[in-house]
Amino acid sequence: MFGGFFDMLANARAARLPTADEALPGRAARPFPVGEHLIFKRPMLPPYPPNSRWVQLGLGCFWGAERRFWQQPGVVLTAAGYSGGHSPHPLYKEVCSGRTGHAETVLVHYDPTVTDLVTLLRVFFEAHDPTQGMRQGNDVGTQYRSAIYAPAEDLPRCAAILDAYAAALAAQGHGAPTTELRESGPLESFFFYAEPEHQQYLARNPGGYCGLRGTGVSCPIPAAEG
Repeated sequence: MFGGFFDMLANARAARLPTADEALPGRAARPFPVGEHLIFKRPMLPPYPPNSRWVQLGLGCFWGAERRFWQQPGVVLTAAGYSGGHSPHPLYKEVCSGRTGHAETVLVHYDPTVTDLVTLLRVFFEAHDPTQGMRQGNDVGTQYRSAIYAPAEDLPRCAAILDAYAAALAAQGHGAPTTELRESGPLESFFFYAEPEHQQYLARNPGGYCGLRGTGVSCPIPAAEG
């Protein structure tokens, strides 16, 4: 009886984002070093690759998500981290508690002369199921929500792709996407790097866990973007 009650409380916490007042305080500075990218052989901290653009994408566990994006042509740097919440410089265990408000995300820097935001968002939507709310498959919690955090000038393009994919999902009998779309603040105060053991995790552990599962629905390019 009591086990069921506490499971219910845990599930409710996993489904609700904390307010700023409820969130853990975090810390003033990063408590661990951030080194060189294992694939791109360059520092993950600024200065970032010249003339690159960026977007932060949440599609469940960031291990498989980061690999999906470092494999894309035109991507010049990736990093696993935490975005969209309240607690500065959180630790993984704090994010998993549901008390920071952060999503697990991948910071994707790309060369706009080789690829573009539309291409990356198609990869994003087709790689996960954006209709599940605060979960991806068996990974349950607010940190696993579907999310796009982008510079203000990119939000209309992101919204157009989101709307197009919502229509494609509905046409094949799926529910509406719950993807959170909003403007990112400055990276230094909005995106917080995950611990070193989470960076390029599947390059270090090729047989490690990857929970990415798409819906099988292709993401169309809106006419205005074509």
